[in-house]
Amino acid sequence: MHLRELGRSGLKAAPLAFGGNVFGWTADEKRSFELLDAFVAAGCNLIDTADVYSRWVPGHQGGESETLIGRWLAQGGGRRNRVLIATKAGMDLGEGRKGLSAAYLRRAVDASLKRLGVDHIDLYQAHIDDAATPIEETLGAYAELIRAGKVRAIGASNFSAERLQASLQIADRLGLPRYETLQPGYNLVERSGFEGELQALCVREQIAVIPYFSLAAGFLTGKYRRPEDLQGRARAVRVGPHMNERGMRILAVLDAVADRLKTTQTAVAIAWLRDRPAIAAPIASATSLTQLQDLLDGMRLELDGQSIAELDAVSTP
Repeated sequence: MHLRELGRSGLKAAPLAFGGNVFGWTADEKRSFELLDAFVAAGCNLIDTADVYSRWVPGHQGGESETLIGRWLAQGGGRRNRVLIATKAGMDLGEGRKGLSAAYLRRAVDASLKRLGVDHIDLYQAHIDDAATPIEETLGAYAELIRAGKVRAIGASNFSAERLQASLQIADRLGLPRYETLQPGYNLVERSGFEGELQALCVREQIAVIPYFSLAAGFLTGKYRRPEDLQGRARAVRVGPHMNERGMRILAVLDAVADRLKTTQTAVAIAWLRDRPAIAAPIASATSLTQLQDLLDGMRLELDGQSIAELDAVSTP
């Protein structure tokens, strides 16, 4: 399988990342282990999580996903050497645990390392921008963590083009680590937030993009078409805004392309996103082996020019 560069970090990933937000939430430990084993067996290697996953679940505190991944890694069998672990810090964990200050990042990385049961994190990402902390302080803290061998490379998530550009300029001027990856929300139905200035910056600066919500929280799987389809669903709040005329037109074209290529809507949506400018590895989650297979099919699917043109046209912002 052709691996893609994660910026200038020297890290390489298969063109599909497993989103660890489901671990310990909609996928229990047994299912999570099955999914991770199948993901790696298929030749994939990038697992994305965050210290805040899954704090939104009643009774959870955050760190549940990292802990579960750590237990999976602890089974041995060469698992750690076969994967890149990407996690994030900066979101509010309560009790003042948030932000990108040097003091907090030192605490946060140690907590993540402990939960994961590893001695280093391959890609450590700022989960959200922190305007209250000088960029120089944040990048300096990352430099310290890299020197200590706790982190190999750094990335950003949910940054504006202006703030990402400023961070790159400061890193260059002061000789500090630069963000090698970016995580924006980006998919076939949500394009305007990334395409344009932010995408152009990533292409120009060789920043690898690993977008989240690659399937629009499940909308692009095609299983949500009526309001009643969302009843009792964990992601109903995120899917609901797409249940409109534009969303239905996009699903209709997805249906047509999937039928023509004898594959699934999921596979088509992943394949379209995989080959957009600057994209290294779409992040997507699965809670069953069937869902995972659809993602893997999308990673391998080659879309023809007609299909790409149809999908581009119907989803243009």
